[in-house]
Amino acid sequence: PGGCPALCECSEPARTVKCVNRNLTAVPPDLPPYVRSLFITGNPLTDLPAGAFSAQRLPDLASLNLSGNHLRTVEAGSLALPALRQLDLSGNALVSFSPQAFGEGGSPLEELALRGALRDHGVLLSLSALLQSGALRNLSRLELADNGLLLLPAGMFTALPALRQLDLSNNSLVGLRNVSFQGLGQLQSLNLSDNSLAVLWNSTLAQFRSLPALRHIVLRHNTWVCDCAIEDLVAWLKESDQVEGKEALTCASPDKMLGKALLKINGSDLNCSVPIDLPSQLQTSYVFLGIVLALIGAIFLLVLYLNRKGIKKWMHNIRDACRDHMEGYHYRYEINADPRLTNLSSNSDV
Repeated sequence: PGGCPALCECSEPARTVKCVNRNLTAVPPDLPPYVRSLFITGNPLTDLPAGAFSAQRLPDLASLNLSGNHLRTVEAGSLALPALRQLDLSGNALVSFSPQAFGEGGSPLEELALRGALRDHGVLLSLSALLQSGALRNLSRLELADNGLLLLPAGMFTALPALRQLDLSNNSLVGLRNVSFQGLGQLQSLNLSDNSLAVLWNSTLAQFRSLPALRHIVLRHNTWVCDCAIEDLVAWLKESDQVEGKEALTCASPDKMLGKALLKINGSDLNCSVPIDLPSQLQTSYVFLGIVLALIGAIFLLVLYLNRKGIKKWMHNIRDACRDHMEGYHYRYEINADPRLTNLSSNSDV
């Protein structure tokens, strides 16, 4: 007890243990109990099973760096450490992350780094379930950069009231319409740089305005589409002091707007004098069609009224013709039904 694992370097005064590039395939079971900062990086470590870190043996472990390994699974109870404040799982190819990885109760974790570790969509959903469960309510810093994310699960951040820094940079995010930032009253920094955002809708901008502590939003290197839909974003940029380097934000399309600074866009550039609102256009078309049909019906009724005498005479002629035709049918029926009349008719023909 108190010794150092054979493949690790330990410093008891600094309460630090480093097991870096040591070809480890499992967490050393004989870690010294004094450790507060543990580095296990650059190893072919693939699985983090339940009890990988003993809560009884490591009561003071506060900082755990597991980046750059080959981790694929993080099982339930594998990170249930009573003093854990910082966790780095960056650079691992995770395919399974249990929502109960931090145990049944809440975790004191404050910083979680997952840079480049969420390439699998199933892992993203598991992480979202973990965050929404409230197990990480003390989390103040969350790093999700370099993961190729297209969209984020709805409600992913709703149970993080202490979150101050959120890094979503260098992904492929195409929109934030399903993302809720409500409840992040402590959020100070939001990094959305190097994504594929074409526009930020007014619903998202309203959320940004409602966050009192949010003073640092990074939006550089996105593919802004400068058409009529970007008017709200441009107006917000001009009035807001939340965006860092907003002067450098430029249009990526269409071609006529390529490279133009968003802050220099005006209404004449976008040619939005007639708002494009498809539902309104459809509604207007339906109203117009109804008016046209009503007018045609009124004209038809008027024509009928003006020609009522001729129509009445025409109806009488049709009635007389039908009556004569039916009388002929009736006469033929009587002849065919009476054998005597049939013979008489035959003799007459002869």
